[in-house]
Amino acid sequence: MARTVTAQRKAINTGVAWVIGLLIFFPILWTLLTSFKTEAQAIADPPVWFFFDWTLENYRVVQERSNYTRFLWNSIYIAGGSTILGMLVAIPAAWSMAFVPSNQTRNILLWMLSTKMLPAVGVLYPIYLIFIQLGLLDSRFGLTIVIMLINLPIMVWMLYTYFKEIPTEILEAARMDGAGLREEILFVLTPMAIPGIASTILLNVILAWNEAFWTLNLTAARAAPLTAFIASYSSPEGLFYAKLSAASTMAIAPILILGWFSQKQLVRGLTFGAVK
Repeated sequence: MARTVTAQRKAINTGVAWVIGLLIFFPILWTLLTSFKTEAQAIADPPVWFFFDWTLENYRVVQERSNYTRFLWNSIYIAGGSTILGMLVAIPAAWSMAFVPSNQTRNILLWMLSTKMLPAVGVLYPIYLIFIQLGLLDSRFGLTIVIMLINLPIMVWMLYTYFKEIPTEILEAARMDGAGLREEILFVLTPMAIPGIASTILLNVILAWNEAFWTLNLTAARAAPLTAFIASYSSPEGLFYAKLSAASTMAIAPILILGWFSQKQLVRGLTFGAVK
């Protein structure tokens, strides 16, 4: 009897998980299908599903109108640069809070996390003025710094959680063997926390790649990434759904492929330390 109830519960949970997964995937599927439609088919009522005249015209128009490669390289530069700079700051910070805590460590962590609750528009004006004064407006370096700073609290929190699961005795043994601070972090701590570090890197890349608010407000043309590339297809002349869908598909395809191939590592890292 108990085995039957367990099997039924497992089947229900599996069914619910599939429904939720399909609901989450549906917008991506709809965007992909719309990108192969004509503009008339894209706004047809009732909607046209799989049975329509598939066309690559939207992708051709997008390629001719915009320099997709330039937007792509800007996204790679900003996502990669913000991740590298963030890890250079987050790993020592998380190490300090995990292994050399003070009475205020918990308060500092909570304060860092609370900054993510601040509406971005609340600090847009001062940051915009600072960027003008420093000549960083519409620059990849300036946008990299901003995105690194807004994602830094999450990076520190994740690494702190992983580092807390590592026994301090291992680090103490390394110090007794003559390891300095640099050797301790690079050759002892980092290899043991590879799952956590990898998942933190992947999550930061995804967040940086998808960042739209700061990219739309601090860039114009030269440093615009793929989020600005998508927004460029909403114009005063109208909203071209098919071409917008093609641009969106081209923008999200690289990060979707990365997430697909690294999903096991990401899940492993996100659950690292959840169960002792």
